[in-house]
Amino acid sequence: MNTSPLPNIRPARPEDYKQVAPLIVQAMEDLACTFASTDTPEKALPLFEHFFQQPANQYSFEHTLVYAEGNKIMGSITCYNGEFLPKYRAPFMAYIAKKYKVTNIEIDDETTPGEVYIDTLSVSPNHQGKGIGKLLIAAAINQAKLEGHEKIGLLVDFKNPNAKKLYLRLGFESVGKKQLGNGVYEHLQFSL
Repeated sequence: MNTSPLPNIRPARPEDYKQVAPLIVQAMEDLACTFASTDTPEKALPLFEHFFQQPANQYSFEHTLVYAEGNKIMGSITCYNGEFLPKYRAPFMAYIAKKYKVTNIEIDDETTPGEVYIDTLSVSPNHQGKGIGKLLIAAAINQAKLEGHEKIGLLVDFKNPNAKKLYLRLGFESVGKKQLGNGVYEHLQFSL
């Protein structure tokens, strides 16, 4: 992700890891804990701090835009071309197998070639309800259009009807279900 014409939105930098990793974990909820073999979200932070700072993986700063005021990051969105999911997922899965002994996770491919996939979208609890999430989605849609993509998609937890309502109001449509870890998620897409 290169640039954003929207105010307060910029490409993430590796040094943003301390502020962005908690947003990634917040977005992933139980799945982050599953990956780090813990029941405490705080204990999953080192895993995502590590991968956020690295290139060429699904949680990399390279694929992330942040909403910031000054040096304070209030929200983040991580998205990438779905065609590259296997390549981006491989180092992550190898790392959690080695470091956390997590090897028996049931994970569908979250996305497909031809779709820009929003892997995580999160707004700090103190800043929710201010339109930051919508701005981040708009920035991701704009970037996907500039890159010539035709679809952008995401997964939403069935236990999060408010998020689904937001996405539907923005023009996303349901296209199926996906299994990630112990959860089943609804796959939504937006045509660009």
